Amino acid sequence: MGERYDHLTLDERKLIFQLREAKMSVPRIAERLGRHRSTIHREIRRNWHDDGPWLRGYFPQAAQSRTDRRRIRRRKLHQDPDLARYVIARLQQAWSPEQIAGRLRREADGARRISHETIYQFVYSELGHAQNLCQLLPSRRRRRRRRYARKPRGMQIPLENTFAERPAEIAARSSFGHWEGDLVMFRKAHGQRNVLSIVERQTRFTVLRVQPSRHSKPIMNGLAEELGGLPAGARRTVTFDRGTEFAAYPALKTSLGMDAYFCAPQAPWQKGSVENTNGRLRRFLPLDADISARSTADLRALAARMNATPRKCLGYRTPAEAFSSMLDCKAPPSSPEQ
Repeated sequence: MGERYDHLTLDERKLIFQLREAKMSVPRIAERLGRHRSTIHREIRRNWHDDGPWLRGYFPQAAQSRTDRRRIRRRKLHQDPDLARYVIARLQQAWSPEQIAGRLRREADGARRISHETIYQFVYSELGHAQNLCQLLPSRRRRRRRRYARKPRGMQIPLENTFAERPAEIAARSSFGHWEGDLVMFRKAHGQRNVLSIVERQTRFTVLRVQPSRHSKPIMNGLAEELGGLPAGARRTVTFDRGTEFAAYPALKTSLGMDAYFCAPQAPWQKGSVENTNGRLRRFLPLDADISARSTADLRALAARMNATPRKCLGYRTPAEAFSSMLDCKAPPSSPEQ
């Protein structure tokens, strides 16, 4: 008989009731259920119902109800309405349970520390279902959807610009100023507009820009305009997939001094930072969104929102905080007064 540590189910409680009615001993009941006999003893003792001589015994439905009430009493978010309101407010701001729990550990005292699993249990509890909290999760569903990488379109890439030639420090995220770029596409019925998504690898800082088409030269011009105001140390390289929309990449070397590298064929996961960011963006910009109705200010506000969301990979700092800190390190020293 193997050891099991999960909670008894209602079906198991019903079977305990039936076997007890058949006068079966506790050790034999435990053997039938594949449980330790102590588990059965504790279950009967904890949930024994005694309401006078006419209603005494072990009843499965009553045992299940008692157990459910005990679990609810132990749940931190059910006990602390202020903490529950804090969690719900952050979920409404599009924070994930992991981000909420991590930020609390970073800035709150020990009494308000919770795990992300506690938040998930709260979301999917009876109270959470009543408030439809699952719709506030990034996936909006109980199980994650499988992700399929889209197939990049082919283009001729010189050997020196291939992913294999990219310096190892970029993959290790050990240095600042290395970006990844991609386009977020929408249904053709809404026109040719798309969103240029640019992410700095070390800090996950995101820049978004509406592009009128997939023509490569305007895309490179837009990228240069967005990054041109940064110091040279903050814009060193950029990594793309092999889509033809990035064919005008040599212009970045001319205008910004940035080197460009390209993923291997059919391997967009090699620019994982921007792929992950685009997945997060789909929550706010679904495939059927009419991007022509979005202004530049809308996209800047959305980027600011994402950059103000704490990330586990940054020790629950926000990308804006991490990016600002790195910019301060890259800023040239002030000249001494004459």
